Amino acid sequence: MSSKKEIRFDTRFPSIDDLRNRAKKRIPKFAFEYLDGGCNEDVNLRKNTSEIRKVELLPNYLDAHTHSNMQTELFGHTYDAPFGIAPVGLQGLMWPNAPEILAKSAFEHNIPFVLSTVSTSSIERISEITEGKSWFQLYHPAEDKVRDDLINRAANAECPVLVILCDVPTFGFRPRDIRNGLAMPPKMSIKNILQILGKPNWAIQTLKHGQPNFETLKPYMPKGLDLKQLGKFMNDTFSGRLNEEKIKPIRDMWKGKLVLKGVANEVDAEKAIQLGLDGIIVSNHGGRQLDAGESTIKPLTRIAKKYGDKITVMMDSGIRSGPDIARTLSSGAKFTFMGRSFMYGVSALGNKGGDHTISLLKTELQQVMEQICCKEVIDFPKFLNKNK
Repeated sequence: MSSKKEIRFDTRFPSIDDLRNRAKKRIPKFAFEYLDGGCNEDVNLRKNTSEIRKVELLPNYLDAHTHSNMQTELFGHTYDAPFGIAPVGLQGLMWPNAPEILAKSAFEHNIPFVLSTVSTSSIERISEITEGKSWFQLYHPAEDKVRDDLINRAANAECPVLVILCDVPTFGFRPRDIRNGLAMPPKMSIKNILQILGKPNWAIQTLKHGQPNFETLKPYMPKGLDLKQLGKFMNDTFSGRLNEEKIKPIRDMWKGKLVLKGVANEVDAEKAIQLGLDGIIVSNHGGRQLDAGESTIKPLTRIAKKYGDKITVMMDSGIRSGPDIARTLSSGAKFTFMGRSFMYGVSALGNKGGDHTISLLKTELQQVMEQICCKEVIDFPKFLNKNK
């Protein structure tokens, strides 16, 4: 059912870039650079958005158009818009209580919120906030026991969709995070402490909500880990490289919808279909893993054309606005997800950031739909400019 949530945003910040600029002023440098940066030289980070924006739509001004409807059916649920909040690790580092803020806003606006295994709130807490409507993204554990327990917890929390991640066989090489002490193992430097002192509002909120922790992973973590031991725990706990043999038992265990995130080519898309998955998210982890790879819109276009009638094809990475959502849907995606855009919003505006960002994106997307006379989201490919 539709949430009928009022769409209203703070007119002081009428773009995602405005939110990004405000977030940069409000949070410590190390936290902002963790959120904002890609890997290596940021080539793919920049390319993701720039190549999405090469997609053009055809306006249709003389049609007898009355109204555009953003509602979108996905996996048996009708969402109020064709976009959701992508999983982001360490959300509470960027802004305290961020996953709870965003999950609440997503629930009120009737869009999906996806919780990362390595975010700073638990499966159970987010499920409580969303009344069992949040999705869960699984980083693949090295031990079957931990894997099975996480999957059972997601099932008990009534998560309708489990997302498994395939694009982190190794952690990306991120020079900013290394300089800032946010690589594994992490370390807190005098420089970081001075940055915190320079952002008193962020510091006060962090004191209020407590130091960010991997809440979902707490049952598996020895107590009293220092930062060096935490790094070892993370390396020992996760086996990032997925393969068909690791996916099969997950498919057998999970009775809900199962989605593979991080698909970047047709070969992996075909394997996902053969393994009986329900959907794929074409993604390159926001340009944070392979700087020498393709942007997301290119494989999305090929995969959607070849396999869009066999599996639900979605996309994240590089989408920053309502027009970007429209361009991606026109290129064949059935649904879209964004991570940084929402984290800019909550970092900029705190408790109001989730509602503001969703309202802004809905307003932008509605304007595009009305401009081109697109009545339903599924009609977007009809308005793709193929004459370029």
